[in-house]
Amino acid sequence: MGFEIVKESYAGSIKEISIGKGNKAVTVGGETCYPFYQFEGDMPNKPKVAMEIWDMEPEDWPEAALAPFKDVISDPAKWAKKCVSDFGAEMIVLQLKSTDPNGNDASPDDAVTTVKKVLGAIDVPLILWGCANVEKDEEVFKKVAEECQDATLTIGPVEDKNHKSIGAAAMGYGHTIISSSPIDVNLAKQVNILLENLGMPMDRIIVDPTTGGVGYGMEYSYSVMERLRMAAMTQGDDKLQFPLINNLGNEVWKCKEAKQTAEEAPTLGDPERRGILMEAVGAVTYLMAGSDILFMRHPEAIRMVKAFIDLCLGGGTAADVAGISKQLDDVNIDYASLAPKPDLTIEEEKKAEPKKAAPKKTVEKKAAAKEAAPAKAAAQVVDSKCPLKPPPPQFDKRSGKAAAPTAVGAAVAIDMEALKKEIRAVVQAELKAAGAEAKPKKEVPAKPKVDSEEEARDKAEAEAAAKREEEENELRLKRAQEREKHAAKRKKKKIHKSAAKEQLGQNEKIVDVLNRIHRRIPLY
Repeated sequence: MGFEIVKESYAGSIKEISIGKGNKAVTVGGETCYPFYQFEGDMPNKPKVAMEIWDMEPEDWPEAALAPFKDVISDPAKWAKKCVSDFGAEMIVLQLKSTDPNGNDASPDDAVTTVKKVLGAIDVPLILWGCANVEKDEEVFKKVAEECQDATLTIGPVEDKNHKSIGAAAMGYGHTIISSSPIDVNLAKQVNILLENLGMPMDRIIVDPTTGGVGYGMEYSYSVMERLRMAAMTQGDDKLQFPLINNLGNEVWKCKEAKQTAEEAPTLGDPERRGILMEAVGAVTYLMAGSDILFMRHPEAIRMVKAFIDLCLGGGTAADVAGISKQLDDVNIDYASLAPKPDLTIEEEKKAEPKKAAPKKTVEKKAAAKEAAPAKAAAQVVDSKCPLKPPPPQFDKRSGKAAAPTAVGAAVAIDMEALKKEIRAVVQAELKAAGAEAKPKKEVPAKPKVDSEEEARDKAEAEAAAKREEEENELRLKRAQEREKHAAKRKKKKIHKSAAKEQLGQNEKIVDVLNRIHRRIPLY
């Protein structure tokens, strides 16, 4: 029996949307299945990548992101041209960062000038992304839509607060809109309904669910995108059957981890490889959630993501994809010195390990010092209690030499030595006896005092419980004796059984039992 894949049937599909015009126009959407589920449906159009450029020179980009564009970073037109000619960009997304009121606050006229320069330098579709300030984006997009009506632009983000003015300009001059909502399925649907009620054609709308870079932001965005695709495909909600777009590069490269250098975070590895892989992994994640257009920054990350898309749709092996091509110098990180020393001991062995015995010499020294302590103390006592001192030596004035001790001096010295020995012996005996008596006795811990009222209450409760238990036991015993008496009486009685005069059939017996159980009373 061959293996059969269980296939899901879908009630809806994603609309096809065209971006740009002419032979370089890009078509996205058209899926009749979940992302890359080609065994259940079709993905007629591959997901696309739009390379990101700014209308001003970035100030906070890490060195890894600046390296591929360092010669054109100050000119948006040259930057866009290099993305197309050198890196094969299929679309360009121009971030209008200079229009931010909290930044340079460039005027709508300045934005129009920049957009026209970029349009003149490229022949691929152009996407405009505002500063996410509702009022300023409204002013800028209205002006750009009017001045660039010859080009088919895609403009966003368009929110519920500015959808009327931007939507009217887009309808009037033939542009496509990116409807944006803050990570919420219902809000995304609401913006699309507002645009439809305004009269915006449904084949010129792309949905931005709001994109997170890493961590919880990515998890939230992924979950909302899954729910959007489920509502569109399985529930057939035509208000959500639009391609999805993700402003990924801007979110990933502003993360702290993408900006930290090797000196600041040596355990995170090579900063250039780290940032590229963060962007590539984020792109693959959003492709799995159903993204149709990705805004990306680094050419190496874009190359890897395009290879992934081709492998998923056309097959092949990832071993044929080249590794990351670095533009910056390698960093030398001594990971061995940064790694903590491994502790290879097992916890059970640590607990069972006996305490180390003291060295033999140390033990002997302590014992000798302990034994010599009474003798030392006795000598000090003897010296304090024996004021007699031997007479000083006599000198011969003529010769200058010590004279021989007299008989009396020698006798006094002998007596003093003997006296010291006797006193020393007595003091040692006294010290030993005092040491034995001075040993601390084990004190029995005193029982904590209990408040008299609490003790009385506990005692009363204990007595009441014991009394209840005794009464219950007596009652149980009494009942057992009564049961024994009744059982003896029942045994003495003899019940005579005889056959009934009228024997009932099996069905009649069953009916009789049912009547007795259900207490049925015959009506006759």
